[in-house]
Order: sequence, then structure tokens, then C-alpha cells
Amino acid sequence: MQTQTLGKMSFVAIILASALSVTSLPTDIEKGRRKVVHVLEDDTGAVIVQTAPGKVVTHRGGSITLPCRFHHEPENTDPARIRIKWTKVTDALQFEDVFVALGKQQRVFGSYRGRVFLEQAGPGDASVIIQNVTLEDYGRYECEVTNDMEDDTGFVNLDLEGVVFPYYPREGRYKLNYHQAEDSCKQQDAILASHSQLHKAWLEGLDWCNAGWLEDGSVQYPISHPRDQCGRKDTPAGVRNYGYRHKEDERYDAFCFTSKLNGKVYFLKRFKKVNYAEAVKACVRDGSVVAKVGQLYAAWKFQLLDRCEAGWLEDGSIRYPIVNPRSRCGGSEPGVRHLGFPDKKFRLYGVYCFRRNKDETAGGNEITKSSTNSVTRRKSSNSIPMNVTSLI
Repeated sequence: MQTQTLGKMSFVAIILASALSVTSLPTDIEKGRRKVVHVLEDDTGAVIVQTAPGKVVTHRGGSITLPCRFHHEPENTDPARIRIKWTKVTDALQFEDVFVALGKQQRVFGSYRGRVFLEQAGPGDASVIIQNVTLEDYGRYECEVTNDMEDDTGFVNLDLEGVVFPYYPREGRYKLNYHQAEDSCKQQDAILASHSQLHKAWLEGLDWCNAGWLEDGSVQYPISHPRDQCGRKDTPAGVRNYGYRHKEDERYDAFCFTSKLNGKVYFLKRFKKVNYAEAVKACVRDGSVVAKVGQLYAAWKFQLLDRCEAGWLEDGSIRYPIVNPRSRCGGSEPGVRHLGFPDKKFRLYGVYCFRRNKDETAGGNEITKSSTNSVTRRKSSNSIPMNVTSLI
């Protein structure tokens, strides 16, 4: 664990690493545990702050605090002259504005509007709370505190509990350029996975012989059981990396990432099997829609959905989730079995449906009383083991 020491300066912004994971406000936030911050004083009287940068963890639909505190000298600095700015940092070192405050003026940007506000836990607190967390919120954030001409920054990583799954379309393997892979994941209720997410999945047993795009534009694949057809048997297990590839011209599969559902996936019980069009109608009659691939994986991961019956999914594939492996259900490992893309008109199967939570809209858009003070703005096995200018 890396420890960062900040020397003498007019003020210091620090990130408090935490393992805070909450689903409601404000009660759950008060239950979060924060790591100890040691404040020392050197011979010159300057404050030195030592803390351990880390990450905070939540899931889709939850609420989370991105912790940031600051201390400045002299102590009588006018609070109205302090600017707090949060930005999201992409792998291409591009910055997306999230939130900015100057005194009592506050502004929220883009998709964060209505979901981000200051925690306001006391003097020196620059933490923000993100409500109704989305898959796209995942990533690295910068907290910048400025007092006149002096400034300092700190970083915090927002992680999501979720599951990584490989994906290829009906057209077959290695048919997707980067942008098509990105769209394919979104269509299946997911996003392109990051390297860290894929690496974590590999540590949990993910073994997949086909290379796929990741969100940073690299192409990789995880191997838990080395074999000749997957980079030679005598090579060590690990995440194989093809490096950064041409996003328009080169084609691979995709590795997607999804998180907890705002709803439920279930196998629709019927007396007879159906073709794809009949499956779509059956789910609609039941007040649902045909489940997407990412939704089935999320249900397998978080609902522990275990069903030894093959069923249609929204992309026209046939799959089924197994939590407790048994010989008659496709092998000895847990995972989501994939039977391919059969003829939609003539092949008959069951169907997996997805029903949203009735209170999702109300819950997702709920703003606590404290937030109203903010101004809103801007070839292998198919089983997988476990802009206001004045403020800027």
C-alpha cells in the first residue's frame, strides 16, 4: 500500500481511502468505515498529511461517497475563495467535468446532473456523493481544491461490484472493431471491461481462449488453463495481451462488464417451447422483456440464478445459468452456458425474461434534503467460473 506525504503548501487536498459501499442516504453513509489519517507537524510548523490512496466500491444503482478533505494555512482563509472541482480522468488522460463549487455556488455537469452533491460533513470536507451509480461512473476521479493561486489535487478510484463476460455476435468470432464492440456491450446492458476488471475475473477463474477488446483499446484474453490452442501449453497462466490495436480496422470479440440489476431475470414457465418471436411476445404478456446477455450474467452473479434449461435471450442467442454444476447441465464448472445462435424462426426453446423494479425510477432519482442545496448542471469453453465559465 502506497503512502503519500504532502509537504508545506498553502493548503492540501487529500483523498481518504475507504471501502464504503452504500445503497441509501444518509444512514448508510454514516455506517461507512474510513481509514485513519495521520496528521503530523514538522520543524517548520507545516502540516504533513499521510494517507493511503485507494478505491471506494459500490454497485449499479447504489450511492457512494468519493472522499476528499483539505487543510490550508493560514486558518482564516475565506471559505468563499475556495474552489472545489471534481473531474473524471479517462485512460487517454482526457478530463470530464463532474462537479465544481466556489463558495456557495455549485454546478454539476452532464450525466451527473441531479446525482452529485457535496457531502458537507464540516470544514475541510470536499467529498461528493454520487447517487444512482451507473456503469459509466466506474473509473478514476480527481479532486482539486484551489485557493487563489495555490492548488492541490488528490485521486480516488470508483470500483463496481460486477461480472465480466466475453461476447461475440451472431455473425461469429472476431467480427467486431473497437466501436462495434463498445456498442455490442451497451446493447447487452454492459460496458467494455477495463484491464483491472478482466484481471480480477481471471483471478476468480475466468478462462477464455478468444481475444477481445477492452475499454482502453487494448486486446487481451484470460487463460487459467494453458493449452496449445491458446498460446501454447508451456506458457504460464495469465491475461494475454495483444497491446493496443487499430480501433477501426482490426476485429476481435469483446469483454463486457455489468453490475447489479435494477430488476429481476427469471425463466418463464410455459407448457411448450417457442421460437424467438413467440418468446418476445410471451415476456411482454408477462409484463417483462426478453433478457439481455448482460442481465443474465448479472442474475447469475447476484441473484444466484441457477436454471438447467436453455432459453432465448434478446440477441437471439441461447444460454442458461448454472451456479451449482451437475453432470447433466453442461459440465463441472459454474457459469453461463452458451449454445450459440440458432434459427430464430424454426428452433424452439424456453425464454429468460427481465422485469424492472417498479420503484426503480423513484428510487433512482431520489434526492436527499441536503442535495437540494446544490445547483444542478452538467475457441474455448463457454462456461465462466467464478459549463459555467466563472466556476471552471
